[in-house]
Amino acid sequence: MNKPNSVEEKNITVNRKAQHEYFIIQTFEAGIVLKGTEVKSLREGKVNLVDSYATIKNGEVWLLNAHISEYKQGNINNHNPTRDRKLLLNKSEIRKLIGKIKEKGLTLIPLRLYFLKGKVKVELALAKGKKSFDKRESIAKKDFQREQERRIKF
Repeated sequence: MNKPNSVEEKNITVNRKAQHEYFIIQTFEAGIVLKGTEVKSLREGKVNLVDSYATIKNGEVWLLNAHISEYKQGNINNHNPTRDRKLLLNKSEIRKLIGKIKEKGLTLIPLRLYFLKGKVKVELALAKGKKSFDKRESIAKKDFQREQERRIKF
């Protein structure tokens, strides 16, 4: 049963590699400027965020290397799949991000794309890259937890 004030949220894609490659420090929700054929491709789930990242240029936040496939029924006005896309954030959020990104080793990565009330949103994360020993440690923790869950079941 739906609550009267519930928010409709539908995931489009999740960047699974981000959790493995980075320590997530803080997350932000941002809107994204898209063309019509891009939205239609997103509704079909034709998007890849694996090597994408966000950067700040001239006081604006841009999403780079996100691959949204061309809409198969599009015409000559179809979009470029890897074009830079502007992200919509408040000025105060952008100022916070500028200050944090200047710190050593921090970057902005997209965690997921989703529809919220018919609009496409991006969940951005302020993240720090993991070293190889950190990755091994997180894999060992996951394996240990998985083994504990198996023992509890039996």
